[in-house]
Amino acid sequence: MLRGLYTAAAGLTTQQRRHDTITNNISNINTPGYKQATEVTRSFPDVLMALTGTSDHTDRTIGRVSTGVFAEENVSLQMQGDLTESGRSGDFALSSSIQIPGVAFDGSGKAFAEDGEVIFQPQAFFTLEGTNGQPRYTRDGRFDLNADGYLVTTGGERVLGADGQPLQFPPGASLNDVMLTSDFRFVDRLTGADTGSGLLLTRINNPNLLVREGNGKFRLEGDAGVAVPVAAEDGVQVRQGYYERSNVDAAQSMVDLMSALRAYEANQKIVQFYDKSLDKAVNEIGRV
Repeated sequence: MLRGLYTAAAGLTTQQRRHDTITNNISNINTPGYKQATEVTRSFPDVLMALTGTSDHTDRTIGRVSTGVFAEENVSLQMQGDLTESGRSGDFALSSSIQIPGVAFDGSGKAFAEDGEVIFQPQAFFTLEGTNGQPRYTRDGRFDLNADGYLVTTGGERVLGADGQPLQFPPGASLNDVMLTSDFRFVDRLTGADTGSGLLLTRINNPNLLVREGNGKFRLEGDAGVAVPVAAEDGVQVRQGYYERSNVDAAQSMVDLMSALRAYEANQKIVQFYDKSLDKAVNEIGRV
């Protein structure tokens, strides 16, 4: 009897975490560059039950019993968001649709090789100066110049240039006076002269290894070799005067939210049922 109670309790915890993830997505639906997160759940390790005591003293397997479910991990859906024109020279939107020859990706950015291996669609990111020499990555391209002429994010993190160093403009420069070319170089808007500065865009070959840090930033876990500079053949574009909206599907999020709520209520009723059963077992049957 208690196994069912533990299973229902695990379901309550899992649905609560799922609910928290969905509400976080909805609250960031208007956050530029935000990437939708989703909870991955799976059952607890199955338990094999066997009966002993037969004439030949051999175990007899009677089946597999799942002992509940839990939220295994929180995965970001690194797919392209819609681009919206802002008219602001400091806004930059990445349009990334990197393809791998011979591989057809589905709507979630995944594909399967002939041997069953999962292949994730590479994605491009702006590169930020991180702590301990480890860069950070973002799709939020709302930049500005600080007092020292460094290109920074809305949170103050410095944006890296093509040379791998923080990108700095001359004193008194303004983003209204420069234009970004198709090869990610900044040139004078009037004369077309090269300013000597350019954006460093990073291609993450397996975006599933990115860890969310908050404020639209990610860090890379695992093999650092999956992060390489964006190449010309990747077909990545940066549009100045635009920003990328979040890729949260509002309608699907509401459906998922109601589904999590109903599942939570169902597990709650199971806990109440077991509570009543235990009450009868202790106070009525146990009295006999």
